[in-house]
Amino acid sequence: RIMVPRPDLKGRLGVLKVHTRRVPLSTDVELEVIARGTPGMTGADLENLVNEAALFAARLNKEKVELSDFEQAKDKVFMGPERKSMIMSEQEKRNTAVHEAGHALVGRMLPGCDPVHKVTIIPRGQALGLTWSLPKEDRINLYKKKLMDQLCMSLGGRLAEELMFGEMSSGAANDIEQASKLARAMVCRWGMSEKLGPLAFGSGDGEVFLGRDFASKPDYSEETAKSIDAEVRGIVMGAYERAKKILVEHMESLKRIAEALVEYETIDAADLEILIQGGQLTRAKPAPRVVAPPKEEKKNRRILDALDGIPKMEPEKA
Repeated sequence: RIMVPRPDLKGRLGVLKVHTRRVPLSTDVELEVIARGTPGMTGADLENLVNEAALFAARLNKEKVELSDFEQAKDKVFMGPERKSMIMSEQEKRNTAVHEAGHALVGRMLPGCDPVHKVTIIPRGQALGLTWSLPKEDRINLYKKKLMDQLCMSLGGRLAEELMFGEMSSGAANDIEQASKLARAMVCRWGMSEKLGPLAFGSGDGEVFLGRDFASKPDYSEETAKSIDAEVRGIVMGAYERAKKILVEHMESLKRIAEALVEYETIDAADLEILIQGGQLTRAKPAPRVVAPPKEEKKNRRILDALDGIPKMEPEKA
């Protein structure tokens, strides 16, 4: 097996040029801008992005694929398909809005977090809501300060629920799991613990076919294991207290963001900035989501035919 890294900015731009060479693009589409906004995507992901954007444009019978179509396609590829058939109760909707508002507010206030790109309470994939951050540039190394800020952002949703409603829900299960894994990696893999020093503990989480032995034992003592657990807990709880302080200090902003999410369902970075500065959103409200039977859609064959003949990239080979 040859491990192929994910493409950098130049590589993503080249892949996009290949998959859009026969697709009619609008003048507002700049492939370099799209490449900058898709860090971490593989070649297969970018191919899927172009195909989804073309399908969005074709469904609306457009002559050319516009930037708005790429934005919708990016949402679907990054965050999963929208679950239109799922209708949440008002209480669940409000809980989800508060949760995502907590993530967004903490992420906006901490410089080490990637800029918040979009916040939504529309169910996508397995999530009831999502806060989507995009890095300004390709990430090469991880730094302790940025990791600590990311931990705070991960815990912001659970804290927002606790502060607003005085109770906790199971909706933060994935956030807690990711925060715990990140804190343990900081201690055991990256030597970021001041108490334990620049040492690596454990052999990692390698798969069986890569040489992992199920019968292997930890390469550290029980006493060290207790110290590791204490350090991991200290890192997580430290981030927890930092995030709590931010939310308490900016409680009014948290409420405005949550109310905007309940009303508009999706807000972007510009909307978030307006709400944090004390303003209110004035754009039109989205139409209510209803469950309707599928119907035939008029599609532009010109765009769909342009997708035929473009070489396909198998995901496992990308």
